[in-house]
Amino acid sequence: MQDSLPEKYTMFSNRLQKVWQHRRRKARQQQVSCYRLYDLDLPEFPLAIDLYETHVHVAEYRRKHTLTEVEHQTWLQQSCVCISQVLDIAVANIHVKQRSVITDRRDQYQHDAKGSSSLIVSEHGARFMLNLSDYLDTGLFLDHRPTRQLVRVQSSGLDVLNLFAYTGSFSVNAALGGAQRVMTVDLSNTYIDWAMENFRLNNLPVNRADFIVADVMAWLPTARSASMDLIVCDPPTFSNSKKMQGVLDVQRDHPALLNECLRILRPGGKIYFSTNNRKFRLFDLHLQTTDIKDITRATTGFDFEGKLDRQCFLLGKTATAWPANPWPQA
Repeated sequence: MQDSLPEKYTMFSNRLQKVWQHRRRKARQQQVSCYRLYDLDLPEFPLAIDLYETHVHVAEYRRKHTLTEVEHQTWLQQSCVCISQVLDIAVANIHVKQRSVITDRRDQYQHDAKGSSSLIVSEHGARFMLNLSDYLDTGLFLDHRPTRQLVRVQSSGLDVLNLFAYTGSFSVNAALGGAQRVMTVDLSNTYIDWAMENFRLNNLPVNRADFIVADVMAWLPTARSASMDLIVCDPPTFSNSKKMQGVLDVQRDHPALLNECLRILRPGGKIYFSTNNRKFRLFDLHLQTTDIKDITRATTGFDFEGKLDRQCFLLGKTATAWPANPWPQA
C-alpha cells in the first residue's frame, strides 16, 4: 500500500496479508481453492471476505456508524482496493454486498440463479455454480466443506436424503460418492433448479435422482419409515415463508424434525444435523435416540476456527422403545 494512505487501511492490508499467507498455505495443503479469508478481524473493517478462486465475495456487516453516504462509499471502495492489492485480484472481480442480521440465510432473494456474475468453482473435484451478484449468499456455504467430504466418503451404495437442501451441494457429494439414491428437498423452485444444474455440471444423471420442491416439515410425515441410510438436515434458524404451512423455529421444532428423520432412518443409519442459531441448545432428552455426538469441532475447517457460529451433530438410530410424542413444551 502507498504510505500516503490513512493508517487504518495500512493496518487492514497488513492483517489481510498475514491471514492470507497462513490460509493460502493451509488451502494448498488441503487442495482447497474456496475459503474464508477474513471475518470481522478488525472492528474498523466489519467485513466477511471469501475467496472463490480468482473472485472475492465481500459481505459488509450492517452496523451503526457516523459516516455520511459519500464517506461510507469511499471507505468501501478503498477497502476493495486494499483487498485487490493484497490478493493481486482485479477490483472488477470483487463482489460486495451488505449483510444484515438474517434469521434464514437461504430465505433471501429469488432472482434467476444464472445471473451476470455466475461462476463455476471446484471443491475436491466437485463443480458448483455460484452467483456472486444476485444473492446475499453465493450458493455454496464454505463452513460446510468438511461435512460435505464426510457425506461423500460415507455415501457409497446408500440411500441419501438432503433436507433444506439449498443448491444441493450435499446431494452432489453424495452422488459423486456412489450413493444408490439421492433425494433433494427444498421449498424453493429456484434452489431446486440450481441443484439440478449442479448435478449436470458434474455429469450426474438428473433422471436418476429425486428433486422435490416441498415444505420439509409437511413432506417428512409422508416419507416411508426406515427408507433412508443417511440424512443431511440443515434447517434455517427461522422461516415464515408463505409457501409453508406454518412457521419454522429450529429451537422449538428440532425434536419433531429430528424424530421424523429418525423414523425414516434405517437401523445403523446416520443423520447430520446442523444449525446456525448462535443460542441453540439441543433437546437431547426429547429425541428418540441416545446415539448423539457433537461434531462441531470435527467439522470446522481451518478457515473457520474460532469464528464458526454453526453447530453440527451426528445422530444414529438406536433400537429402543420410545414414547409416541416426546416433544418439549413450547
